[in-house]
Amino acid sequence: MRLSRFTRSRKAARKQSSAASFRTEIIADVFVPEYAEDVRFFSRKVINPGRLRRFSTRDLRESLIALFYLAVAAALPVRWWSPICDWASRFRLKRHMCKDFRFYAAATRAVLGDGIDARKLFEALLAARHRRRMQLAAHLVAGRWTPTIRLEGLEGLQAALQRGHGAILWCDQFTAQTIIGKRAIHEAGIEAHQVSVNTHGVSETAFGQHFLNPPMVHVENRFLKSRIVFDRDDAYQVTIRIQKMLKQNGVVLMTNTIHAGSTFTETDLGESGWTHLASAPANFAARGKTALFAMSTFEVVPFREYRAVLSPELMPAAPALPAVDTTRDGAKNMALQAHYILLKRDRLLQALKQCPEQMMSWSRHERLTEAQDRIGFSEEEGS
Repeated sequence: MRLSRFTRSRKAARKQSSAASFRTEIIADVFVPEYAEDVRFFSRKVINPGRLRRFSTRDLRESLIALFYLAVAAALPVRWWSPICDWASRFRLKRHMCKDFRFYAAATRAVLGDGIDARKLFEALLAARHRRRMQLAAHLVAGRWTPTIRLEGLEGLQAALQRGHGAILWCDQFTAQTIIGKRAIHEAGIEAHQVSVNTHGVSETAFGQHFLNPPMVHVENRFLKSRIVFDRDDAYQVTIRIQKMLKQNGVVLMTNTIHAGSTFTETDLGESGWTHLASAPANFAARGKTALFAMSTFEVVPFREYRAVLSPELMPAAPALPAVDTTRDGAKNMALQAHYILLKRDRLLQALKQCPEQMMSWSRHERLTEAQDRIGFSEEEGS
């Protein structure tokens, strides 16, 4: 008897999903008296690592886009680049509106209030993401592009390095951070190490990791002293390497992505939103004397002017500092980490209010334990 075409075959049932699956559990809710609010800590453990796909339709699309922008960078003057990115961003607008806009609008309105024009911000984000692709192409075409990049807050970083215990720059996922942020630090004479994931780039397929991601990694590495590739299987060894670099008074860049680590945090953001922040930067700062800074990079005039901003050093209030002495060396001090998390949250909110249309990753309009939808619109992880 013929099977109905709507019946799932046994072969399909056995086929492993390409997406990894995780078990997320609440570790603790830590109350911070100075803020009169809680920071929730989560653990994130892999249940199924997923299947590595060889190729996807997105790979084809990204390949064509990359070739297109390389041709634009090589053949056309800079003044044409931004209009071309705006034009290209509208090609798949209808699909993005159907698939992603509802989640994006809910997240942005929860943080910034109902008075914002969510559709205008969404369309501006799509254009900014295309300009991000164009930034990569411009760096691959030698000798054609010399934008103005201003770095603010360098004095605070230099003062912290004089203490000799290293520094962590906790970077936000604005569209200009991936390349321009690293370039700003490099041009200021700071040799930095980047904590990254082995799938960093535009694709997680085998094809993407071999052909699409390496150009971005190559360009970023021009502005880095080294890249520390994070892998769940050797997280302990990566932690040891980071500690060693900090003891050598090094500067380590960490991008705020919760997808690589085994723990992350949740705290409220803005009007009624919730955001997820990586716990690793706060953990390193809480363990010892490492200085912690927030970093955001903004596009002021497309392809002409950029602004990289280092916050003043994130330092918990005095009552929280003695807690460091009450824990054994290397132990996690969650109360102190929670202070760092909220300090970072405040800097993130300030940055979001300046350039919300350039933020690639928005979290939720509801708590993770209550959510029925996915984390906000972000197809790429910056690092």
